[in-house]
Amino acid sequence: MLQELLKLMRERHSSRQAFDPKRRLSEADLNLILEAARWAPTAHNMQNYEVLVVDEPVTLAAIAAYRSQPSETFLRENYQQLAFSEDELKARKTGVLASMFPPSWRTPEPKPHEAVDLEHTFLGRSLKQCPALLIVAYDTRKRAPASEGDVLGIMSLGCVMQNIWLMAANLGIAMQILSAFNAREAEDHLRGFLAIPEHMQIAFTCRLGYALPGSHHYLRVRRDVPEFVHRNRFGNPHKGEAP
Repeated sequence: MLQELLKLMRERHSSRQAFDPKRRLSEADLNLILEAARWAPTAHNMQNYEVLVVDEPVTLAAIAAYRSQPSETFLRENYQQLAFSEDELKARKTGVLASMFPPSWRTPEPKPHEAVDLEHTFLGRSLKQCPALLIVAYDTRKRAPASEGDVLGIMSLGCVMQNIWLMAANLGIAMQILSAFNAREAEDHLRGFLAIPEHMQIAFTCRLGYALPGSHHYLRVRRDVPEFVHRNRFGNPHKGEAP
């Protein structure tokens, strides 16, 4: 059982490809995912979140039609994490392949006068053939006691994300986090027609669906345990080996 859990964690990944348009999420699977979210640990059991399920095709199409280009900050900071070959990524052991992004996103600065169309905006490209979207909203009225910046409350939202992701992976459902919704302009746009209350802030949004057969899986890398685990004091690496 423990090996199966570790295998699930290792195989969980972001799916950036289009999903199978002929397969909808079953209510049974959706309810299991929501039940997993329900039992995520939160600081002081505040349960400082609400979940909005969006699966109406017309609503998904309206969200996808919103044009959202990456900000200069995103391009600059994202560029620092890019590897331009699998060999480079294997050597670094952190970051992602540049080929996962459109060509215009592989530079540290936006290209002026570049043509923009729906296919290459983040939301339009990501929501193509997406059967369901989960929007997890953070209740800003709830704050973990004595937690500066509500870091414990934010960590709690990460636990919700992990539970959703692991349950989806266990059910064979692909998932991807869409960070574009966290931009103020995009959030304000959604707030209007999704009736999101003012005290609720979008924490994260994930698209769910079934990957098409033969969908490409990008190379995923991780540091080895001794490279990030210290024993008793920093600089003294833990010598344990991965199972």
